[in-house]
Amino acid sequence: MLLDAALSGAKAAGAQVEKIRVGDLSFSGCIECNDCLETGECTIVDDMAVVYEALERADRIIIASPIFFMGLPSQLKAIIDRCQQYWALKYVLREDFPRPAGAPKRYGVFIGVGATRGDRLFDGTILTLKYFFDAINAEPLTDSYLLVKGIDEKGEISGRPEAIEAARDLGRSLVSLGG
Repeated sequence: MLLDAALSGAKAAGAQVEKIRVGDLSFSGCIECNDCLETGECTIVDDMAVVYEALERADRIIIASPIFFMGLPSQLKAIIDRCQQYWALKYVLREDFPRPAGAPKRYGVFIGVGATRGDRLFDGTILTLKYFFDAINAEPLTDSYLLVKGIDEKGEISGRPEAIEAARDLGRSLVSLGG
């Protein structure tokens, strides 16, 4: 619901949006074959191609997820792990991230919800996303992350209208960033 609100805000501000639902994809995790260290590309052929194409087109990236055991769900973490190809491209092969010439600066944000109210609920995820956004050449806008604690049930966020409005504002503000 928060991601949909953020995308609605971005769309209202004039952005074209694309939503990828991880659960709709069929892909495997990284098998650490290290082929990407030589080619800058993953050699596994599956639905990650959809994710790679979207990441390479996107100027703004919103990752939205619940928190499971103080971290990202396994499917989302597997997608991040499969982006090892971009890390290899950048840090081993010393090549630029595959983006069109003249493409604007990229930014990334996170929308997270978790049941616990613990102080460190999002710490592991924020660290993971820091390095993910670095690998895909997107500046993480950590001050803009929308982190909501105390949400345990599906749809429960609907009782937090301030969070939904904050998500809409986040989407709008991403569109207005210079690049």
